[in-house]
Amino acid sequence: MSKSNKNNNKTVAQNRKARHDYFVLDTFECGIVLTGTEIKSVRAGNLNLKDSYAMIEKGELWLSGMHISPYEKGTYYNHEPERDRKLLMHKHELIRLRSKIREKGLTLVPLSVYIKEGKRAKVELALAKGRAVHDKREMIAERDAKRNIRMYNA
Repeated sequence: MSKSNKNNNKTVAQNRKARHDYFVLDTFECGIVLTGTEIKSVRAGNLNLKDSYAMIEKGELWLSGMHISPYEKGTYYNHEPERDRKLLMHKHELIRLRSKIREKGLTLVPLSVYIKEGKRAKVELALAKGRAVHDKREMIAERDAKRNIRMYNA
């Protein structure tokens, strides 16, 4: 589940289903506000991005639906696994993002969570538009055709 990127970033979790269900129009990097036991669980890779999304409320960006398992060595001060978590983004980026979200059918979906340079947890958010069922079928057919071509050429 975890792999190292060229920039000393350790990917802890990916939302593979997001690229299948949505057209990714643009990506953003956001910081995430975590408690002590949450960051320990994230570094251990105990999180799930399935069915999570981001929303803008009262001028702040929030990530909802991300599950971070309780830290196994924690005490009764452990965190709630599915609480909403605040995301950190520059105000001018947030204003630009809010105007894009108001367009028809656009949403914010987390693509991955990674540890940047061994210190900070970051979330890669995507500005995305939902795919229709026939778009998904076309994408699968194209992928299968490319795989068959590679198989016969090898």
